[in-house]
Amino acid sequence: MRIAVLGAGAIGAYAGAALHRGGADVHLIARGAHLEALRADGVRVLSPRGDFTARPHATSDPAEVGPVDYVFLGLKAQHYADAGAMLRPLMGPATAVVAAQNGIPWWYFHGMGGPLAGRRVHTVDPGGSVSRAIPVERAIGCVVYAATEIAGPGVIRHLEGTRFSIGEPSGEVSDRCRAFSDAMVAGGLKCPIEPEIREDVWVKLMGNITFNPLSALTRSTMAQICGDRSTRALARAMMTETLEVAARLGIRPGISIERRLAGAERAGDHRTSTLHDVERGRPMELDVILTAVVELADLTGAEVPTLRSVDAVARLLNQRLIDGTAVPVPAARTGAGTSAA
Repeated sequence: MRIAVLGAGAIGAYAGAALHRGGADVHLIARGAHLEALRADGVRVLSPRGDFTARPHATSDPAEVGPVDYVFLGLKAQHYADAGAMLRPLMGPATAVVAAQNGIPWWYFHGMGGPLAGRRVHTVDPGGSVSRAIPVERAIGCVVYAATEIAGPGVIRHLEGTRFSIGEPSGEVSDRCRAFSDAMVAGGLKCPIEPEIREDVWVKLMGNITFNPLSALTRSTMAQICGDRSTRALARAMMTETLEVAARLGIRPGISIERRLAGAERAGDHRTSTLHDVERGRPMELDVILTAVVELADLTGAEVPTLRSVDAVARLLNQRLIDGTAVPVPAARTGAGTSAA
């Protein structure tokens, strides 16, 4: 099995290292000092489950790799529309794209029945730009329940979790899902095939939609947000509205709000990836996590006043980050981490 990891950052390099350890022919696509370290020393994984080093092929040029069986997409969703040129050399007639993204995916209404079948979520696929870069029929959904961070060039710190849930948008348990799941399991990861992968999307989204923007706006960890009575109430309101949108789309995640809050609180002082981005002056992965749910609320008639308010202030901060006019705030010196909220 040939697998290219496009966007071999914290999650991509971790998954790629595991796949390589399990016997797959893995090609990491990265750049800069991280790429040079991957070429020189391989992927060094530091994990409470045991450290290991994997030495898959690493390059900055997808044409050097050629067509593969799977592309594991480790890019943030806001970069998907621009990924077409990098993806094209990797695509064979049956290449599948395993998109490990947070939030509402561009394929959300693909492969389902009912009046919304085939509808485009404009926030995440503006003008069809993502669908052109990554045709929906190639997509395998992937919801990541692992937390990792880049500790240094070529070094991935695994914090918690090993589950990568995958599934076809149609709900079919396909041969291509089975083969990819087997490869992930051979590398030491959990990779269940979920016939209702959209349920996993909303379970993960309950945390992301709440803690990613709130952590960025308050410069606080998940434990700090949950530990303050006012922000805990705000988080609860955001999750309540999120579940209302999901219910109107026929999805009822099998996890309570209090359990989701308790899980976030247990994560302690790990900082979300969105907070890391803001501290580094980078735009947030906001559209697919928050703004898309507001769009789906408009589509379904759900009332989401809290989500709208947080989306408004978060989008203003994001625009300031894009323009380079946001006031920089120094990163915290302790408790750094990327949580699988």
